[in-house]
Amino acid sequence: MTKRGMTGLCMAAVLAMSMMAGCGSSESTSGSSAAGASTASSASAASEDNVLRVGMECAYPPFNWTQTTSEVEGGATAEPIYGTDTYAYGYDVAVAQMLAEEMGMELEIHKVEWSSIGTSLDAGVYDVIIAGMGRTAEREISYSFTEPYYYRNNCIVVAKDGPYADVTGLSDLAGTGCKVTTQLGTGWVPLLDQIEGANQVGNYETTSECFMALNNGVADVCVVDLPTAESAAMTNDNLLVITLDESDTFTDDDDMVNVCIATRKDDTELRDRIQETMDSLGWNDEEAMDALMEEIIPLQPAASM
Repeated sequence: MTKRGMTGLCMAAVLAMSMMAGCGSSESTSGSSAAGASTASSASAASEDNVLRVGMECAYPPFNWTQTTSEVEGGATAEPIYGTDTYAYGYDVAVAQMLAEEMGMELEIHKVEWSSIGTSLDAGVYDVIIAGMGRTAEREISYSFTEPYYYRNNCIVVAKDGPYADVTGLSDLAGTGCKVTTQLGTGWVPLLDQIEGANQVGNYETTSECFMALNNGVADVCVVDLPTAESAAMTNDNLLVITLDESDTFTDDDDMVNVCIATRKDDTELRDRIQETMDSLGWNDEEAMDALMEEIIPLQPAASM
């Protein structure tokens, strides 16, 4: 998918004001978030108490990460993670702050493991998933989705000094027996089958573990999205990000790479309210989305050290 350039001055001003708006709250895996389930067990809970409860990994930079203070370089403010003394920031948090501010709601961030992000939504721990989640036909069976709040490209990551550093297209990997991996439960898993003759060595709960597998030689190739790869490469000199040639890359449908906000299947009222807010903010402009992502990537704590 071809990306457009930087946003215009008008949208940049909207972004700047939106990113400054923040309060909020959440490290909860399924254990510490469970305490909140009773207060958010119905589809109308968000409307009843005017709290936008959002679930995310807080471990998927640059979309979301955990940090120890509320300060963010450049003047933005990280959100407290519900039930902990840590904070969350990243592209997803910035978008959540923007939405909550425009909707006149308090923001509450819940930290949850990726493998249980859907079940915790169903249990009412939170009402919305804003977590770099791709909208797929399979997920649409269980959840309601907004239009995309980010469009991402896929890429591969390899070791700089490894045997695949000169790869430019998918065909270069065919028949090599390369060891491939990605994150569990994501739209990237089916893409591994498109690498002919690859050795699938198992997938991981987090992208950080995928990159560690590259460093340790357990894997040769990681399939992931471009912002996540670029973010990891900023803090790991051994990683090389390769954007495959457009004529020799993965075949996927747009819905898999379009990142959308999810609510429970029957909570279309909240879904529609969020979509209306996105529309009023003009948050359907890829230039604005790219501009915000470019601002966010260098802000993760490890990248700014």
